[in-house]
Amino acid sequence: MLEANGVTVLFGRHRVLDGVTLSVAPGEVLGLAGPSGCGKSTLARVLALLLRPSAGTVTVDGHAMTRWRYRAPHRTSIGLVFQQPRLAVDPLFTLLDVITEPLRAARRPLERALLLAEELGLTAELFGRRPHEVSDGQLQRACVARALALEPRYLICDEMTTMLDASTQAHLVAMIEEYRKRTGAGVLAISHDTELLDRWAGGNVHDWSSRPQPTRPA
Repeated sequence: MLEANGVTVLFGRHRVLDGVTLSVAPGEVLGLAGPSGCGKSTLARVLALLLRPSAGTVTVDGHAMTRWRYRAPHRTSIGLVFQQPRLAVDPLFTLLDVITEPLRAARRPLERALLLAEELGLTAELFGRRPHEVSDGQLQRACVARALALEPRYLICDEMTTMLDASTQAHLVAMIEEYRKRTGAGVLAISHDTELLDRWAGGNVHDWSSRPQPTRPA
């Protein structure tokens, strides 16, 4: 289980999240809907152990991240796909570099990168291209492959399909669903598109549309 327990996040005096509790079970798809600015992406970064909460805890398979410096062994169990792929990659990387980055960091064999690239529809002729030389859809496919490279137990998709055409959206969701069914991974799907989330999560959706918006103190 991937859990946020009473998570609060402050940026200066700006309270972005206030006591949020949410859990993603292995094998399930949990949808999280809500308008821009309601804290969805901040929660994604907290759950991916990229952002330390101001209060509350994150628990990964029963291990509470109470000592933040000990989060490293658990980070590889959580994959994150960002909304804007061009802001999520090194602009000097090739597409193959993007996919192999986590494998190199973990000193894992690189052959898996080629298999993932093929499954996600990236041909060998694209491997040497840099982000500015490919489309948003091609770059996001590489980012999904990167997120799956270490076979995480949990996958967080933060507005993953927002900038993509309908066919690319469908392909990426289908790939993640195949991965979930094969591995039993838990998936947190974040989007403002409630119709997509209803289809993907089968109605298992938390809707933050009526959640009070964070405000800056006077």
